[in-house]
Amino acid sequence: MSEDLESVFPHLARSVYAITSPSTPEYNCIAWAAGDVERWWWPVAGSFAYWPRNIPLQESLDAFIKAFGSIGFTPCGDANVEQGYEKIVLYVDANGKPTHAARQLPNGRWTSKLGKVEDIEHELDGLTGAVYGVVAQVLKRPIDE
Repeated sequence: MSEDLESVFPHLARSVYAITSPSTPEYNCIAWAAGDVERWWWPVAGSFAYWPRNIPLQESLDAFIKAFGSIGFTPCGDANVEQGYEKIVLYVDANGKPTHAARQLPNGRWTSKLGKVEDIEHELDGLTGAVYGVVAQVLKRPIDE
């Protein structure tokens, strides 16, 4: 696959992953995890970015949990596939600042939007490391069927 991606995310080189869409600046990982491909989500005031109303404009894990809570996600204990639920994970850096979100696919793998570049399907730890940090929180919501 892409040597560029593997140089940024070394764990990808040791896992199975696939690029699933072309680059686009229309949305980011947070929007992608939320199911929104129309907007860029980030907690910044007076900018191009979207953030749910009444959620603190803070780059904190708590604010991101609340943002996803506004669309029905609640914290849960693990990232295993759970029938009737969709799950997302929030990554944080060494300082606890949110850096990335990924959404679980029905097959148990994960899908991520990598900034302004491609969407990929990957293993959960494929993106851990210096850029995105570690998974800090798993969230779930019931699947509307």
